[in-house]
Amino acid sequence: MTSRALGLLGAFDAEHRHLTLTELAARADLSLSTAHRLVAELEAWGALARRESGAYVVGRRVWDLGLLAPVQTGLRQVAEPFLHDIYAATLATVHLAVREGLEVLYLDRLSGRRSVPIVSRVGTRLPGHATAVGKILLAHAPDDVQEAALRSLTRVTPYTITNPETFRRQLARVRSEGYATTSEEMSLGACSVAVPIMRNGEAIAAVGLVVRSLKRDRARLVASLRTAAEGISRSLA
Repeated sequence: MTSRALGLLGAFDAEHRHLTLTELAARADLSLSTAHRLVAELEAWGALARRESGAYVVGRRVWDLGLLAPVQTGLRQVAEPFLHDIYAATLATVHLAVREGLEVLYLDRLSGRRSVPIVSRVGTRLPGHATAVGKILLAHAPDDVQEAALRSLTRVTPYTITNPETFRRQLARVRSEGYATTSEEMSLGACSVAVPIMRNGEAIAAVGLVVRSLKRDRARLVASLRTAAEGISRSLA
């Protein structure tokens, strides 16, 4: 029964934020009657909420629980003032992310009206090979993770790197240079740059920026990110 309830919650993702009872049952591979009973229990507990349209969304209580996760209460709180400093200096979209498998999970994002429109949101996951925060984390990942990534280079835009040898060389360069970049590989019209947040010799997270172009300000942006990443690392220690 627990796995079925978790299956209903797992039916939601970045592309499916509002689901009808029928859609929930189908995505969780449950009968309509079973889904109806479990959804009612989840709604009563606060894990799901029902909109006027009849569709269900993730409830506030799940969000409250998520905030108690160590990666949220520790890393996100420590990083927050540094992220604000970067945003104030650049007015670009600022990301804090961690690796989950071959994807990156966005823990925080700061942006404004002048920021480049992008697809990331707090709590969403994007393919690591198409994002700067993902590349820097994959570059520091174990060999088996890197090999798996090389076999999963799906195309997101016409500029996404999908050739395994090209991506392997890029990961080596990222490790050598200490930062990663993308050029319209995740979103057209958007470039990104990221550096790792290190702790005890391990890249535990990444902080990055999304801008329209890296042609002129790359060095300045990398320097700002490195200062923030070092500050976050010291604060965590």
